[in-house]
Amino acid sequence: MRILVLPCDGIGPEITAASMAALQAADKKFGLNLSFDYDDVGFVSLEKHGTTLRDEVLEKAKTYDGIILGTQSHADYPVPEKGGRNVSAGFRIGLDLYANVRPARTRPFLTSNMREGKTMDLVIMREATEGFYPDRNMTKGWAELMPSPDMAISLRKITRHCSERIARRAFELAMKRKKKVTAIHKANSFHMTDGLFLECVRDVAKDFPEVQVDDLLVDASTAHLVRSPERFDVLVATNFYGDIISDLASELSGSLGLAGSMMASDTHCCAQAQHGSAPDIAGQDKANPVSMILSVAMLIQWMGEHHGKAEYVEAGNAMEAAVDKVLENPATRTPDLGGKFGCKAFGDEVARVIAG
Repeated sequence: MRILVLPCDGIGPEITAASMAALQAADKKFGLNLSFDYDDVGFVSLEKHGTTLRDEVLEKAKTYDGIILGTQSHADYPVPEKGGRNVSAGFRIGLDLYANVRPARTRPFLTSNMREGKTMDLVIMREATEGFYPDRNMTKGWAELMPSPDMAISLRKITRHCSERIARRAFELAMKRKKKVTAIHKANSFHMTDGLFLECVRDVAKDFPEVQVDDLLVDASTAHLVRSPERFDVLVATNFYGDIISDLASELSGSLGLAGSMMASDTHCCAQAQHGSAPDIAGQDKANPVSMILSVAMLIQWMGEHHGKAEYVEAGNAMEAAVDKVLENPATRTPDLGGKFGCKAFGDEVARVIAG
């Protein structure tokens, strides 16, 4: 099977290289028969082609079985009219990667940022193609405008189609876990938009009678994540809420750098770390590649599940287990976790554990 690799900006090339070391070890160990092609996005593409994301890259990506996308420095891009296209948003819309799957869990051998005695093991299912994101919720143009220099307006779009399908993916995942879904919303204020989302979640719930379903206001959910994270299993949310609470959950569990993330449609999947591009440490071998490695593991698991290849699922599980094995040893952690290993050394050590 074929994978397209796009290292992108900042620490993206470093954490992608570390992830590739782990993936290639899994490829060899489990006989996955993977092949890899590389291309440019982000600042490298801007310099070469005048845009951070070429349409031809998106079209090419559709022909691959999986995509690995490094971190992007979107805040530093020029305006879209000058080539600064949001790479992540481009892929989410271009390949309809509507399901942003973001797990967060504590590890007994790592210090978390939670209250003493509290543990966490949950997954946030974030709808990623509409909502309050003006660069992706219109067919043409942006959903932000300035009628005057002193007035700015942003539009939010919520559809039944997108709400129903992310809800269905959440319930399907819950059936494999602890059979509980929590819908995150603010329907007491956004009566029509969040009201429609909540209505869709409740409609989908009727097809999953074994799954317990409840809902929480987004502001209350942040309090419960801090106070009683054990109450959650799968949380389903619209784009904006899901973005915020997933960062909160990951940081509570220990660090944004410890949580994987994937973006998936019904036919395509892309691995991308939860965190940003950290340009201040780019090229210094200080980056923590855990999130990227775990994201790639999620991609391989997804490929296995969608193509009926048990060895892929096994390989993804082995990558996850190897990351935890390396993290158990304080000496082999990266500097942000109190260790002395650089990004490359960490990836190589994960690869060594996978190889056995």
